[in-house]
Amino acid sequence: MSRAIKLILSLSALVLFGACASGPKPPDWQVEAKGSMERSVTAYMEGNSRVEMAELQRARSQLSSTGRADLLATAELLHCAGRVAALVFEPCAGFDKLRQDSTAAQQAYADYLRGQLPPQGIALLPEPQRAAAGGSAAAVQGIADPLSQLVAAGVLFQKGQASPAVVQQAVDTASAQGWRRPLLAWLNVQAQLAEKGGDGEEAARLRRRIALTQGQANAAKKNLDYL
Repeated sequence: MSRAIKLILSLSALVLFGACASGPKPPDWQVEAKGSMERSVTAYMEGNSRVEMAELQRARSQLSSTGRADLLATAELLHCAGRVAALVFEPCAGFDKLRQDSTAAQQAYADYLRGQLPPQGIALLPEPQRAAAGGSAAAVQGIADPLSQLVAAGVLFQKGQASPAVVQQAVDTASAQGWRRPLLAWLNVQAQLAEKGGDGEEAARLRRRIALTQGQANAAKKNLDYL
């Protein structure tokens, strides 16, 4: 997860959580904010909304202590990127409140997440996202970072440009990472495509896989409630 965070954080004028291992010890707020954002995104992808929001609030608290709107905006973008990866398309409200004080690159990334980035803004994106932002479905497979890959697939889906190959890649990536939330979202897309294509057998197989994934999630939730 840290690679994805570094990728998105490069949008800032200063690299928020970047600290050379041989350099001076970073201040506590950087360390704590980095850890909280990593845990928040991971919890969201795994389907644990309670932990996600608790960690996000901790990160927001640490970042707001700097008085830097652009740094807080970076965390809000990462928060919203996770939702796009799981095919949850909604306004990035936290970032929108900070938009006027954010960087041009951050604004471009926010527009990218909405599928509304104009062509002239593509150059402001992190390099792995540029080809996908231009509508290249083949570029998704070439993105090494799992979260960034799912975000690119989500943007293409939002724009109606996600091919079956992109959907399959998203399913495989989410499954390999053990990210239940995006896996369920992309499996449902796959099942719907199979049904529309008249492949009842494949649709039934996918629905069984969805039920298996949901069943394990429900069992885990019951155990947490019991504790």
